[in-house]
Amino acid sequence: MKKRSRFVLIVGTLGFIFLYAPIVSLIIFSFNESKLVTVWGGFSTKWYGELFRDPQILGAAWISLKIAVVSASLAVVFGTIAAYALTRFGRFRTRTLLSGMITAPLVMPEVITGLSLLLLFVAMQGLIGWPAGRGVTTIIIAHATFGAAYVAVVIQSRLVDMDMSIEEAAADLGAKPLRVFFDITLPIITPALVSGWLLAFTLSLDDLVIASFVSGPGSSTLPMVIFSKVKLGVSPDINALATIIILIVSVGIIAAALIMQRSSLKQK
Repeated sequence: MKKRSRFVLIVGTLGFIFLYAPIVSLIIFSFNESKLVTVWGGFSTKWYGELFRDPQILGAAWISLKIAVVSASLAVVFGTIAAYALTRFGRFRTRTLLSGMITAPLVMPEVITGLSLLLLFVAMQGLIGWPAGRGVTTIIIAHATFGAAYVAVVIQSRLVDMDMSIEEAAADLGAKPLRVFFDITLPIITPALVSGWLLAFTLSLDDLVIASFVSGPGSSTLPMVIFSKVKLGVSPDINALATIIILIVSVGIIAAALIMQRSSLKQK
């Protein structure tokens, strides 16, 4: 047993090194004095200063943040509605179709999702004249679409584990369904809503493929700008930018995990 546990420990350690060593090296070289990203020239934070003086990076970051906030909020609204319908409305005629539509964005290749959304926007523009071209609006719609699927899964798992007797007791006391939802259900699933929002926000902030299909002139997101810069060669300010993104995403993931853990402890 000791040999087996030692083997598992070694394999696990090597796996973590394989996964996180490139990220750690990227963070370290973001503080490199040299312009060559693979040659250490001393400790310096000048590339962070250069990064915050780059108008293209700052503009793309602001666009990405706006898109992520709005799309995550829309994803929470639509994801909550879908999750509530699947868990509280019993078996209805289109339940299987709705469940499949929610699951599809989770397993669909992003290239297919981006191409299908692009064709949809082109067709809508030809039929009703909206959206007029591709830009921030189409990116928000696209990100809210696939973000809602992830949010629905998170909230659905919380609703399934929730004690329905509380809702039934409120209904027996005369509360209408809408009041039961806002006074009973919504406060209980709030941690799941926050976790779903953080997840959708992170997915939107990191997306490159789908945004590349549905974006237009003047609406380049931060991942798109990074990708265009990397094609010309990796510069130290890109390492600094990647470090900041890693920090933001890590904070979001840790916050979501802590919220879910606290929620589960309260239930116990």
